[in-house]
Amino acid sequence: MAHSISEKSSSIYDNPENNLQPFFVLHRGCSSSSASLSRPKSRRKLNEEAVNEFDDHYLNNLRISAFHSVWSNIESTIKGVLRDINISIFKDINSWVQNSFKAVRSCGEPGFAEATQPYPIALAASSKQIFTGLVYTKNMEFVDDQITFEELRNHLKSCGCHVANMSSLDFSAKNGIGGCLSRLLRKFMMMTLDDADMSILASWYCGRSECMPVVIIIEDMERCCASVLSDFILMLSKWVVKIPVILVMGIATTLDAPGNILSSNALLCIRTSKFILGSPFQRMDAIVETVLLRPCSWFNVGHKVALFMRDYFLKHDGTLTSFIRALKIACMQHFSSEPLSFLLKDLGAENDFQEIWKEKHVDMQNMVLKHSSQLCSCGSDKDGEPTSENLVDAIRELKRLQRRWATVVLCLHEAGNPLNVQLLDLYSEALDPDMPKSSTSYDQGTSSRNGCFSSQDGGSSIRASIFKTVHKVRDLPPAALSELLNSWERHADDACEICDKVKELQVLMNSVDSKSSGSDLVNVSLRFSSRGTDAPKDPKVLNEKAVALIEWMLRDQMKPIESLPFHEIWCFKKVDKLQTALLGDPRKRIQADLLEVRKYLRCGCCSSRESRLLPSLHDTSILYILAQEHGDIINVHDWFQSFKAILVNPSIKARSKSKHSSTPKKKKNTEHSDSYSAAAIQARFCKGVSELQVTGLLRMPTKRRPDFVQRVAFGL
Repeated sequence: MAHSISEKSSSIYDNPENNLQPFFVLHRGCSSSSASLSRPKSRRKLNEEAVNEFDDHYLNNLRISAFHSVWSNIESTIKGVLRDINISIFKDINSWVQNSFKAVRSCGEPGFAEATQPYPIALAASSKQIFTGLVYTKNMEFVDDQITFEELRNHLKSCGCHVANMSSLDFSAKNGIGGCLSRLLRKFMMMTLDDADMSILASWYCGRSECMPVVIIIEDMERCCASVLSDFILMLSKWVVKIPVILVMGIATTLDAPGNILSSNALLCIRTSKFILGSPFQRMDAIVETVLLRPCSWFNVGHKVALFMRDYFLKHDGTLTSFIRALKIACMQHFSSEPLSFLLKDLGAENDFQEIWKEKHVDMQNMVLKHSSQLCSCGSDKDGEPTSENLVDAIRELKRLQRRWATVVLCLHEAGNPLNVQLLDLYSEALDPDMPKSSTSYDQGTSSRNGCFSSQDGGSSIRASIFKTVHKVRDLPPAALSELLNSWERHADDACEICDKVKELQVLMNSVDSKSSGSDLVNVSLRFSSRGTDAPKDPKVLNEKAVALIEWMLRDQMKPIESLPFHEIWCFKKVDKLQTALLGDPRKRIQADLLEVRKYLRCGCCSSRESRLLPSLHDTSILYILAQEHGDIINVHDWFQSFKAILVNPSIKARSKSKHSSTPKKKKNTEHSDSYSAAAIQARFCKGVSELQVTGLLRMPTKRRPDFVQRVAFGL
């Protein structure tokens, strides 16, 4: 009995009409008669479809798991990089806080009875000054400052300080000084008080066992209400002896901002110190180096995607959060569109990829090889279908060439540092697949000096950053050239060929510098006699040899990612998808979804009747498709009659087909569609029209023309 019940329940869940997915809730399923008329499939075909569905589902789960693993690694790396950049400034701020605290306590520490009195202590004007640190963030958008000041709060707390972060919302004119004080007490005491007063905070501080500085971080001082912030500073100055308050205020534009915002009385109550954080471009260079150039997760982007992300970063005033968001969306879309992207999780593992590949199941290996044969970069492979050995060797070679390419980019960045060349610019230019074809022009001094790579569209040159770097090396003095070669040697540890040529150039450099030493000259002459070369006499020859070394690296050692086989596994190139996700056009997307609803639902009742509207479609889609027959003004009565005809009266072909059909279910369904009440149809019509109004595609009737609605959006 139990066995029969389980069989019955399993048959119910196996029925596709009963197993409704959330995506199909808005779409009424086709009638049961259509399912009964469909031809039953053979058992062999059903088994093949089940295997394919299992494979796709399994690959989808693998990609989701790999995305979470890869992005968590990228996110933790970014947080670590930003923390390491600011750690020196954080240490300076903490040292200043401790010295300021000692200076406040040098004026005298009140006793418990005096400190718990509900009024401040009368002091001289010099003793009422608050030590204030001005942190120059250089960010136009506040979203990056939130992360910085959160890290600063954690650092000061770990050093033994009471810290509270306050934003411009806490200093609004609507709430006034009372609301500001209430939020301050809530952040320190972790409770909400009806009557906020500074004496409560003084009693709380005196009740603490340890005497520690109280740091209040105002994250965006320039966005605060000037009068409320001035009153807040004046209030704190009266209690600075009982509560050793130290202010840290974030400033984005200029360090003279307090003089333009605060009142004169408030300015007399602060004693300022200045701290300057790194620029957004310096932080961006660190992120690009550790995330996209170093083997952090092996995820990378194509040339067009990199150019779009660079422009997106610049258009958002150098906001790191915008770049990180774009990088996350690119990573997400890569794992959702590329079947073999789950291998990125194996590439970032500590073990060798060959060992991980051997541990995989045979069916999994066959599945990977099947998808790898469909990659565009492997379509012209003369060896036929890829094998396990070919795949492992190709992945190993791909990782080696990627490291070498990253080494060349870092060497170019070291050479471009005197010109403030951004690493993001070099990175996006070096990803160009046509770089090896056009790098031969670097061998010609006149062509590279004249800028033969200027874009045909006019304006900026395509590889301006690389040109600037090459030209700068020609003019470097011997000391700067020696430092540049030392930095190249550090970056070229993994690339033996590049490292050998750099060391050879260093030997030439040492031969010029050691002409006064006889023993050194002997050693150098022996080295060059073994290589068959002579030590140069003119120091400018070393600059030309350094330029020749850069040209050799660009020509022979810098193979862009998109030109390598199997690069689709970790390289995202679909810039149109990323552009749609970041910039997008929501109204255009809504129109396309309503008009092309059949393409997304893929139901059986609509696929064969794409030219007709059926009652099974969603009401909003029916109404919007019918609205295309009108101009900018739609008559509500005519619109309603057309909608009613779709729901009540079947098409002529459908009625003729129902006459030839002998199944009672079809007749029952037709009778059911004719039995819609006028109230139900009107309710569905009103609901669909209101949904179009909410989406911004329709404007409701006015008192002047109550029987007409107006279309707002036209075309795609």
